Amino acid sequence: MYKILIVDDEENIRLIIKKYALFEGYETDEACDGMEAVEKCRKNDYDIIIMDIMMPELDGFSACREIKKEKADIPVIMLSARGEEYDRIHGFEIGVDDYVVKPFSPKELIMRVGAVLKRSGIKSEKESRDIYESDGIKVDFTGRIVYIDGKRVDMAPKEYELFFYMVKNKNIALSREKLITEVWGYDFYGDDRTLDTHIKILRKSLGDYSGRIVTLRGVGYRFEG
Repeated sequence: MYKILIVDDEENIRLIIKKYALFEGYETDEACDGMEAVEKCRKNDYDIIIMDIMMPELDGFSACREIKKEKADIPVIMLSARGEEYDRIHGFEIGVDDYVVKPFSPKELIMRVGAVLKRSGIKSEKESRDIYESDGIKVDFTGRIVYIDGKRVDMAPKEYELFFYMVKNKNIALSREKLITEVWGYDFYGDDRTLDTHIKILRKSLGDYSGRIVTLRGVGYRFEG
């Protein structure tokens, strides 16, 4: 999910941008002036910034320059009640990616956000990392981490492999033979009880979500995603 920092000293402007951004699936954060925006960018990571020019404490141009010193690649869309050519040229000179004059269409602004992100080649964290999320279950395949209701769950190596395979093949009936072959390999000499034991341990690790692993009598198991 992409995260947008919305910077404007007018609360109603921030709220309407936030409303449209959330509707389009973006995550948002807010700052009421340039100084707060600089501080937030030092502590947090954002995929794009929507920044007003005329603000107290620190104007948008100055804030943009400060932010770009540490995070040069972060895209910025500048908002302004003024439409002078000088403002546009100055903005582009300091690294602004787009310029929107007030009053503006919130829908068009969010479309511009998508266009800038696409041009910048930025991928959201979920896109750059292989992540599965459903209810209280989060599986980070890239980092090999499982979270249940926000709490990290430690699993044994085979437990990870079994769970990852089942999640990758969610809603598919997986035979015992298929699971054993894919997780333990063709040279496995154990029996079905090994699989059943690991399923039992895995269900315990999933806690309230243990029911997501469904037993298919005479067949095997299915993870319901």
